[in-house]
Order: sequence, then C-alpha cells, then structure tokens
Amino acid sequence: MAFQGCGLNAHQEEERRAKENEVKELTNQEGADLYTDEEAETHAREVGVSPRPRETRVEIDERGAFVRQPNAFSVGFGEKEGEWEAEKGRYRIFWATGCNWSNRPIIARDLLGLQDVISDQLVSHSGQSNKYGWGFPDKPGHKDPATGAYFLSEFYKNANPDFKGRATTPTLVDVEKRIAVNNDYHRLTNYIEVQFRKFQPEDAPDLYPKAYRREIDQFNDWLFPHINNGHYRMAFCQSYEAYQEAFDDFYDSMDKLDERLSKNRFLFGDYITDPDIRFYVTLVRWDLGYYRNIGPTKHRIVDYPNIWPYVRELYSIPAFHQVGFLEDQANRFHKEGEDSRPFRDYMSRIAWQADYEKIWAPDHDSRKKLSNHPDELFLRHPAGETAEDYQSEISPSPWNRPAESDRDPSNPANSPLDVDASVNPLKGKIDA
Repeated sequence: MAFQGCGLNAHQEEERRAKENEVKELTNQEGADLYTDEEAETHAREVGVSPRPRETRVEIDERGAFVRQPNAFSVGFGEKEGEWEAEKGRYRIFWATGCNWSNRPIIARDLLGLQDVISDQLVSHSGQSNKYGWGFPDKPGHKDPATGAYFLSEFYKNANPDFKGRATTPTLVDVEKRIAVNNDYHRLTNYIEVQFRKFQPEDAPDLYPKAYRREIDQFNDWLFPHINNGHYRMAFCQSYEAYQEAFDDFYDSMDKLDERLSKNRFLFGDYITDPDIRFYVTLVRWDLGYYRNIGPTKHRIVDYPNIWPYVRELYSIPAFHQVGFLEDQANRFHKEGEDSRPFRDYMSRIAWQADYEKIWAPDHDSRKKLSNHPDELFLRHPAGETAEDYQSEISPSPWNRPAESDRDPSNPANSPLDVDASVNPLKGKIDA
C-alpha cells in the first residue's frame, strides 16, 4: 500500500488516542498525586536546576519590545565533525500542547512516517506555580519515564552546565546520554525532513524540495517574526509602542498571506510544504487561545476569506488535526459550576460547548480549484532518488544570532524577502 503521508495505521491511531488521553491528564491536574511547589523545590535541589527565567524580565529591550532568546542548541545533523548523527531510536522530542514551536516537528515527523524512529514526550508545568519550568506532572513520581528526569532543564544542564536561559519546547534529547542536542525550532523540521530521509518510507511526501530550499528558508525566516512570533511580540511586550508595532506587523502580514492564498492552494502552490506546517500551528491557536493575551483583535482567523478555508483543509489531515487541541483550548477556562456570577466571559460560558469538528470541517472543493493536481496534497520524491541525493547543508537561522539587535523583529533587514510575501515566487515550478 502506498504511503499516504496524512493517514494513520492502526498502531499509530492507538498512539494518537493515548496521546489525547495524556493531553486530558495534563490539562486536568485536579486529581490524585498533585504536583506541589514543595515537591518541585525538593526535586530542583536534588538535581541542581535553577528557576526558569521570565521572558517579560530578561527578554525585553530598551523600547519595551520582546526580543526572544536565541536557541541554545542549534548544532545540526549530518556527516561533518561535531554534527549529530541521524539514528533510529536515539532521540526523543519533548513538546507541549500549547507550544506552536513544538507542535511543528511532531507534524513533520508524523507526515513523514517517523513515529517509530523518533519518540516523543509531552511536558507540562512543574509544581503549582511552574517555578522550574517544564516537567512531567502526569507521570509516576513526576519523572520522564524514559530518562528519570524531573525537569526539561535537566537535559540542558547535562549538555551545558553553564546554561542560564529558558529550557524550551521542542527539545530533541539523546535519551541514552540524557542531554539536549537540538532545540532549534527554526530548523528542526528541516533536519527531520532531510537528515532522517533514510528512515522515511520510500513514497513519503517531499515537504522540503531540494531545488527550492533557499526560497523556503527565506520565507520561513520571514514568517517567524511576522506571524509565528507575532502573538508573543504582542503578549510579552511592555510598551504601547512595541505592542502597536507588533500588532500592525502581524495583521499587515496576514493580509499579504490571505492574498497569496487566493491564488495558491498552499503557500508554495499545489502541495503542502514545510512553511504550511509553520503557518498552521499559529492559525489553529489564534481564535481560541492567543487572542486572550493581545487585547482587541483586528480580524479573527475565520474572517479571512482564503486563510480560513486553507487552515480547515490542513486541519482535516490527521497529522495536523492531532495537534489542534481545539477542545483543550476552549475547556481550559471552563469548570462547571465554579462561577455563579451573572456576567462571565465567553470562554467559560460558550466556547467549550462548540462543535469544533463541524466548525472546522473543510470545504475541499474551494481549495482544489486552485490546484493543477487537485487530488494530491503532497509532492512525491522523484523516482530513483536516494536519501543521499536528498541531502544538502541546512542553512543556519539568522534568528539564532547572538546580538540582540540582530534578533530585533521590528527591523525589516533581519528578515528580507526577494519578493513581497503576497507573491509565491515558486508558482508553476513545484506545481509542474
């Protein structure tokens, strides 16, 4: 049977259900074995980890703008000295349901059929106040069952005892050595797509076509500050100037991408590519989650005539659907009978009652009309192409540069595009 890229076999479906149950456990901690702050303090002293730094204190520039820390572990995978070797069963993705960055490698891994090659583990808040960052509140003894770690930050400390920043998701961990090897969400999906090609089924989809990696990288590096980090720029900033700057940037960029999707089924044409994964994980959180932190919104996602049917089509694909967590986002603020006040917010009164499968049901026909290959969602690798043929050096992300000024998202020079974002520079090329 041909590999479909977007379907799940019986074993994978069982894993998906188990993951859904794990999500429910992570988001409903009012049960036995409550993870207290006192216990977290004890564990932290035992393993020698420090409190998690606060973004709103240590990643704010002089203008009050949020300038995200660079990723600490950005060494890639490959054959060069110092690079990591792609191996089956060696690595584990630590990720969180609410984190758009960490949902991306899970989607890519599952689309590429690598569930048995790279394992994963969900994390959530440690203790009641999350003083020490990501932990394992739903696991026996509040430890990761594969490594015995109490905190994600332990893997950072093991890899670099002098590390002082935030331990972030996603983090790819060498399970045997118990060290963080890569938390570079800017390029992690690309490593999975390219360096783990030899473990993919022969007819796995091509999400990162070799001939067009320059254009895709350039677009992804534009998408990061304008869209993916847009919510955080608004949510974490500490000045009106920085807020308005981020607000205008995000919505101006959304207008451009809505125009782009009026002429293209997906961001680069007829087929789903790596940037579609990155765009999706922001879109799927906006109307139920992100908007709460940014104040009045200019448009909801459902108000965009092209983006809304586009994201619904992606949502219909199991690998995308499983990290939507729509009900989780809606239920997070609803507890039956907890508030008897006559005026309660929309999230606690209404959102949890919605039928999200119905609301998010795709209108495939409207998007198919934009494609020369309406019944194909993914580009396939050329006949006879080997894993070696598919290799190329992955470009470093400019967003990991050490100087804060070089990571200022408001500076257009930090994310240049050869053409306007409303235009697909590969129109008719990947589609041919």
